Amino acid sequence: MKLLSVRQKLVSRPLADVAGEVCRQLDSLQLDVPRGPVAITVGSRGISNIPLIIKATGNWLREHGAKPFIVPSMGSHNGATAEGQKQMVESLGMSESAMGMPIRSSMECVKLATVATGDVWMDRHCYESEGVLVVNRVKLHTCFSGPVQSGLTKMMVVGMGKIRSAQTFHSSPTLQMKNMLLEMGQVLIDSGKIFAGLALLEDGFDKTAEIHGVCPSEILTREPQLLELHREYFPRLPVDELNVLIVDSIGKTYSGTGMDTNVIGYRGVKGFEDLDRPNIRIIAALSLVEASQGNAIGVGLADFITQRLRDAIDEGKTFLNVYTTGDMERAKIPATLPDDQTLLEKIEARYGQKRMMVIPNTLHLDHLYVSEDLRAEVEANPLCEIDSEPVELAFQNGQHQLVF
Repeated sequence: MKLLSVRQKLVSRPLADVAGEVCRQLDSLQLDVPRGPVAITVGSRGISNIPLIIKATGNWLREHGAKPFIVPSMGSHNGATAEGQKQMVESLGMSESAMGMPIRSSMECVKLATVATGDVWMDRHCYESEGVLVVNRVKLHTCFSGPVQSGLTKMMVVGMGKIRSAQTFHSSPTLQMKNMLLEMGQVLIDSGKIFAGLALLEDGFDKTAEIHGVCPSEILTREPQLLELHREYFPRLPVDELNVLIVDSIGKTYSGTGMDTNVIGYRGVKGFEDLDRPNIRIIAALSLVEASQGNAIGVGLADFITQRLRDAIDEGKTFLNVYTTGDMERAKIPATLPDDQTLLEKIEARYGQKRMMVIPNTLHLDHLYVSEDLRAEVEANPLCEIDSEPVELAFQNGQHQLVF
């Protein structure tokens, strides 16, 4: 089978001085910096330049008289254990020695209030600090739409509230999540514990494009504006109608659902309206990225997987993360085939070779492959360029040899 190698002209605006911009943004807030311990939130996503950003944030706080420390803020991820979440932070390049500050990891929380679906909690180390500097990437959410989706508010509510607030948030019906996020976020802001926010925007090549310092009182009003800026960068598939999508790698480092639902056009939440584009008949996933540490949430969004992906799944971590969200479809194990080659052969035999696309993951979409029948549509897309001649889909030891 031959495929066309396609390059997408995504928006590229990488910041030249990431650490310097962190300091400039924090300086611009003109806040009174606490002299005691200040917590810095770190999640489980593979955010561009996150070690550099967190280290620069800690240095800035220290230079202004504070005593910074890192708090793993990732809800129920990595087994919902203190040690597991610390290991996740370290695996992302943020060890205590590299960052020059301690990591204080605990699943203990302090109850702040009660809302419609349950209690709102805050990590004990954050609650006992002099303030919390919330750091997170602003982007589209994979479960719901709304003015505030993934970003500072979600980090405060779900990340910093550990599994307790994660359960409260995910107990609300999907259509009400956007309102629940705002309600719970206001509780966190009203606690007086939030010192500031650093909102990160990434360009189409997954590079840090913008950093915005945000005062606590402005977080809920600034995030909708930042989300609109994010839409300008967000990469999408160049074709809306596909017969088959092959995703080389899935995992938490790419998306909270392993595969970004805004890219594949499928949320997998029973009983609720789904996305209307793109429309993809069959999705196959070939591997689980090592940085996900066995958490294969979203594997159930695929129709086919390989045995190597299935073998990489930590069922305990995956179950706990999916169980906390309540959307159990995302944990179901799809039809499993021995290797890439067998999977592709079975898909071709049943669904044909037309309208097929192969992507590395749902975060990096600058280079992908499409079947030859899509040439005209891809050439008509002003964002796309096709590389010379078609390439043969070859295999070695059952695994494809496409280069992304």
